[in-house]
Amino acid sequence: MTMRACICEEPGRLVLAERPAAVRGPGEVLLAPLRIGLCGTDYHIMRGTQPYLSYPRVMGHELAAEVIESDEDGTFAPGVLVCVLPYLFCGTCRACRRGRENCCRNLSVLGVHRDGGLTDRLSLPARYLIDATGLSPDQAAMVEFLSVGRHAVERAAPAVGDRALVVGAGPIGMAVALFASRRGAEVTVLDGNARRAQFCVDQLGATRAVLLGEDSETQLAEATGGEGFDAVFDATGSPAAMAAGFARVGHGGCYVLVSVVSATISFDDPEFHKRETTLLGSRNATRADFAAVVAAIRAGEVPTAAMHTHSASLADLPARMDEWMDPSSGVIKAIVTP
Repeated sequence: MTMRACICEEPGRLVLAERPAAVRGPGEVLLAPLRIGLCGTDYHIMRGTQPYLSYPRVMGHELAAEVIESDEDGTFAPGVLVCVLPYLFCGTCRACRRGRENCCRNLSVLGVHRDGGLTDRLSLPARYLIDATGLSPDQAAMVEFLSVGRHAVERAAPAVGDRALVVGAGPIGMAVALFASRRGAEVTVLDGNARRAQFCVDQLGATRAVLLGEDSETQLAEATGGEGFDAVFDATGSPAAMAAGFARVGHGGCYVLVSVVSATISFDDPEFHKRETTLLGSRNATRADFAAVVAAIRAGEVPTAAMHTHSASLADLPARMDEWMDPSSGVIKAIVTP
């Protein structure tokens, strides 16, 4: 038996092909992906700028799926809607033993290190599934990227009234803005796309949007009375932007790098020490983040309908991908339906 899969054979080349059907292994759950969200990682794969990937690859790590078959004594019965924790951790390294599975030494990410969910069937161990009952398939496909943003905010743990700056208003930056606002922070969003930045104000609780340009640093200084931000989050994927962010952190503040790039990031050491800056990396998300995001969506606290802007079938995706990668297309979150 065979199944369909969208395969990125090399940078710039996405094809729909037949491949052997997924077979459920011992302790695994056979899934039918219902929705697959696309994100910056997938676009980087298409451009050839994802640092941890070899081709060919089936992309797709933002997954909502229906359980097709599981062990008789398993947790998930056929027909249950689940979202997928796509960070396949070893469970035995020191990070895993300390409860830090999201940064496992041997981490394998669906759609990056191994084939992902742009396909008709997928089989995974039950420990990577989260019950999404009460969510729509579209909403369940959005849990992963929202959880990445939520995890970054929890790393910084801004207090009520703290000044937070989110640089980069892609979907993950938007998720950061949303969850920082929900913690009570005063959020400023900086981006070169005025529509995306303003979306964070109109829909996600941010206080102000600043358009990247000649006077943007002046506007940022005015927003803080020249004192800098208590928490700065970079979600740009740009080495230059990541380096520039250090100067925007106020004294005693923290800087969270959500982006990952193949580059060396440098900073001015005297300023770093003078401000006693806390520098944090934020990688992926945890099961606790997923659970919190699912609860927030169930409670109607996440404007998922507004964030979901584009859709396509699996068969149509190869023809739509170039369009969606163009910033002028207006994509916030594109979702594929097999």
